[in-house]
Order: sequence, then C-alpha cells, then structure tokens
Amino acid sequence: MKPRKPFFSTPLAWRLGHRRGSRVFAAWPVSVRGMVWMVLGGFLFSMLNAIARQLTLHLDVYQSQFLRYFFGLLVILPWVMRDGWRSYMPINMAGQFWRGGVHTLALILWFTALPQIPLADMTAIGFTGPIFIMIGAAWFLGEPMRKDRWIAATIGFAGVLVVVLPKMSGDGGWYNLVMLASSPVFAASFLITKALTRYEKPGVIVLWQALTVALLSLPMALPHWQMPTAYQWLGFAATGVLGSLAHYCLTKALSMVEISATQSLRFLDLVWASMLGWLVFSDVPSQSTWLGALVIMGATVWIARRESRRVVAAN
Repeated sequence: MKPRKPFFSTPLAWRLGHRRGSRVFAAWPVSVRGMVWMVLGGFLFSMLNAIARQLTLHLDVYQSQFLRYFFGLLVILPWVMRDGWRSYMPINMAGQFWRGGVHTLALILWFTALPQIPLADMTAIGFTGPIFIMIGAAWFLGEPMRKDRWIAATIGFAGVLVVVLPKMSGDGGWYNLVMLASSPVFAASFLITKALTRYEKPGVIVLWQALTVALLSLPMALPHWQMPTAYQWLGFAATGVLGSLAHYCLTKALSMVEISATQSLRFLDLVWASMLGWLVFSDVPSQSTWLGALVIMGATVWIARRESRRVVAAN
C-alpha cells in the first residue's frame, strides 16, 4: 500500500490555501494592499538589478537592455495567446508609445552607468526618484501634497544617507551624473504609468512597455552584438521573469493608491539590496546599514498606518 501524500502537497490544498489567502488579502484596506504590491515590486527590482549588473560586466549594455525586455515580452506572450490579442489592445495606443519612449530613454542612461558604479552607490542615487515623483504627482496629476507623506519620504531618505554616506566611493566619476540624470526620466515614466492606470489594465501596460522598449532598444543593440553564453541566456530569462513581475506589482500598486503615497516605500529597496549583497556576494552589512534599515522601516510602518487610518476615516 502506497503511503498517502501529505495534504499540503496536493494541488487541491494549494488552491484552497491560495483562495483563503486571497480573501484575507482582499479584506485589507486598499491603501495597504497597494503598499504591499509596491514593496513586493521593489524586492523583485532589487533582484533584477543585481543580475543585470553582472550581465553588463561582460556584454554590451544596450544589448543587455534589449534582451532584458525581449525576454520580458516572451514571459507575457503565453497569457496573450491564452486570452487573445484583443484583451491586450490598449485604449490609448499613443500613451503606451509615449511611456515606452520615455522609459527607454531612462534605461539608456541607467544601463550606460550600471557597470561603472558600485551597487550601493547606484541604489542610493536611485532614491532621488521619489522626490521627483512626489513633485510631479502634485503638479501633473493633482494629488494632494500631504505633510505626512513628505515627512515619511524625508525620514526614509535620511535612513538612506545613514547607510550610504559612510561608504560612498565616488569611483564612478561622471557616470554618477549619468545615473542621477536617469532619475527624473524614470519619474516621468512612472507618472505616465499612473495616468494610464486610470483606464488601462495592469497587464496591458506591462505588455506594451516590454514591446515598445524592446523595439526602441533593438537598433542600439545590433552594432555591438555578441552571442551570449548559456548562463547569460539563463540570466536574461531570469531578468525577463523578474522584470515582468516587478512591473506588474508596480502597476497594481499605482492602480490602487496615489503615487505619492507609495514613494517612501521605495527606500526599502536599500534593505533588499543589503540582504542580497550579504546572501549572494557575502557582503556583511555594517552597523550603519542596520541603523539606516531600522530608520527606513520605521518610516514605512508609520506611513502605512497613517494611510490605512485615512481610508478608514473616509469610509
């Protein structure tokens, strides 16, 4: 007689657990659910950045940019084939191409600097993005400039400085400025995404981003093309999966809450980067890293509780 499989190893148990978890998650305030999506997206982006930086050390940066989004497109195609192209046709085609063009420009700057700057410095420079996004959200999207959001963003940025300032190397030279220049362009891309979420589905936005960025990146990838190794192909496949999932999480978050409410959460990316550096590259976090991480997490928990209470009071 064959031994019975444990209940929790069966597909039925998995489906039941998934349904139960989905119901619990759906019962949370919408602002908290949006923040959870943002935090998950940030973690996935941190994993993607580590893999992408390793790949650009050995291949042309623009070829790496194209292959990352080409594989992101391949990841989404099975859902497109299942649901049909009509389900993924955008309401605003021009908006999708505008978003793709702006995001491609930001990626050109980002990938140009990526192999030249240490991961910690790159992460720190990227944290200027929330400031641009919060200003843009007030100017262009009409979102209220609430004091508590600015306080959370300021505290979170202070936590970043606690972590990064003691170990800023400055070895990247002018590439630091190139990386910095990508921040306001990425902010513009995210603001366009927020505007598109008012009438486009998250899956549509993610698909057309992958398609437009891959098309616009291809001409820059061809002149210095070299055949990747098997491990590099596997790495690009991983970036495609991680990137598509991360952008989906980001788009879900932006469809649920105001974009300015999510920006303090992006400082958690420094925590993820430190953890990955410890686990993958054996970089032991310093005391300043732990102190800064506590400051960042404190600001994140505080703003999450404030946003949750605001939703409850509104209802």
